[in-house]
Amino acid sequence: MAVPEPLRMELTNAARRASERAYCPYSRFRVGAAVLTEDGTIVAGCNVENASYGLTICAERNAIFQAVAIGQARVRAVAIYTPTPSPSAPCGACRQVINEFGPDAEILSVCDGPDVLHRTLADLLPNAFGPKNLAP
Repeated sequence: MAVPEPLRMELTNAARRASERAYCPYSRFRVGAAVLTEDGTIVAGCNVENASYGLTICAERNAIFQAVAIGQARVRAVAIYTPTPSPSAPCGACRQVINEFGPDAEILSVCDGPDVLHRTLADLLPNAFGPKNLAP
């Protein structure tokens, strides 16, 4: 089910605000994300870097994990804000995590420019491997 425009705006605004809290002393690349859960809750997250760079977490995963932590494990949509002239899609690791909790999720990527990337997760991660592939 498509997310109505007013809710999309609320979601993308939450992602923009979350980017202001990013901890990114190494890349200086502030990313914010917000997820819309099945019951309409919006949960935001930002990227959090670490000197041991492999321990860094992307904003999208941060938001999803926070949603799961409050008992909201079904994701309807994910909004991502990057401080770039054109929108950036989620990385492969984030796509896989989104698939775990929202295989039918809408993805909205916004930026400082006028363009918006609006796709389904299936468009960005075709033939995804996930819970549906595991034996009962």
